[in-house]
Amino acid sequence: MPFIPHTERDVREMLATIGVASIDDLFDEIPERIRSHGLTEVPEGLSEMEVLELMQQRANSDGGRICFVGGGCYDHHIPAAVWDIVGRGEFYTAYTPYQAEASQGTLQLIYEYQSMMTRLLAMDVSNASVYDGGSGLGEAILMAARAAKKAGGRKVLVAGTLHPFMRSAAWNVARYQNIEFETLPERDGAIDANALQSTDGVFAVVIPQPNFLGCLEAVDMLVDRTHDAGLLAIAVVNPLAMSLLKPPGQWGRNGADIACGDGQPLGIPMASGGPSFGFLTCKEGIVRQMPGRIIGKTVDLEGRTGYTLTLQAREQHIRRAKATSNICTNQGLLVTAATLHMSLLGPVGLRSAAAASHERARQLLTALTAIPGVSRVGSRPFFNEAVIRLPRPADVVADTLLARGILGGLPLSRFMPGREHDLLVCATEKRTAAQIETYAAALAEVLR
Repeated sequence: MPFIPHTERDVREMLATIGVASIDDLFDEIPERIRSHGLTEVPEGLSEMEVLELMQQRANSDGGRICFVGGGCYDHHIPAAVWDIVGRGEFYTAYTPYQAEASQGTLQLIYEYQSMMTRLLAMDVSNASVYDGGSGLGEAILMAARAAKKAGGRKVLVAGTLHPFMRSAAWNVARYQNIEFETLPERDGAIDANALQSTDGVFAVVIPQPNFLGCLEAVDMLVDRTHDAGLLAIAVVNPLAMSLLKPPGQWGRNGADIACGDGQPLGIPMASGGPSFGFLTCKEGIVRQMPGRIIGKTVDLEGRTGYTLTLQAREQHIRRAKATSNICTNQGLLVTAATLHMSLLGPVGLRSAAAASHERARQLLTALTAIPGVSRVGSRPFFNEAVIRLPRPADVVADTLLARGILGGLPLSRFMPGREHDLLVCATEKRTAAQIETYAAALAEVLR
């Protein structure tokens, strides 16, 4: 059926009412030279059978490659039940409605998600999610700017070890509020803490854990120095790693003020890089600066449990510059998947998956660095990815491995000039000893 249900008679009556002869007359102010006269570059539509055949061909072209790529998107095991349940009709169009009290199931699910995220990250409050990790960081920076104790500061110190894509997305969110980004330099794969000595005009510091290079930052010391300077600490974390590592709410003496990141490791497939969802949590003292929606649990007049929107009024999100944020939705479907994923694995399962990922990464590094000419860059502790240095350009090696059915890693030269021989490699709990052996043998042959 057509998307617009108006009949020819409806159209004629509307045109007669406004006093024009045709729809084209409504656009007569558009010069003829810039009008489009038909979609000449759009191919004819395909039948359902033809579309399914085409999609099968595209799926087959993936070829079942073995994935050792990380860099912000990870090939973790997802229990089959997660997306079987998410695909049910009552979940598949998940969305936080404005008239929230009419949708108790959706609200309860988001409430459970928020509860799980605050426990996982040791923070006080979580919102209903944002679009992705990059927009989450941008919102976290705007939150910090509003809540900063050092009045007048318009600079944020951003770790040079933060994922470049996340930095770029956050900058595009924050720059229109006249916020400046200054880079904290890297030293041996982590933030150079000495750079925190100069904080004039700064209101917050962004600290990743693990960082883009796979290394673990000295978060306790960094957060304490940040707070001693009167600044707010923003943590950008891998949520699965937080089941194994110290969570941001426990960093240093008082914990990070805001914690955010990308939720992809929690039951979201790689799916060619997206979509995913961003999580955003904070300490209770700055909860009124948090954008998005927060679901609360209460009881009605008859003592029955109920869920509702709290703190966030609808009007807050439609006042443009005066609003806390212009983000007024959440990635409901993906949050549903993450909630189910965390529920099915539980604390022990999440920790086991994280520990297994770390162990597989250790095995991978041992196998790869045993190859002549291959060495690890740096010596810092890591979670499930690290940088190796090759005797040949990493992008050439990666392309050659790809032709052999192996996604061998992420060449850092694509993000960091001067690192043409460096390759970021990753392993998750899905990688087997046989796959690691296959990768090492292929890399050795390629380098020979």
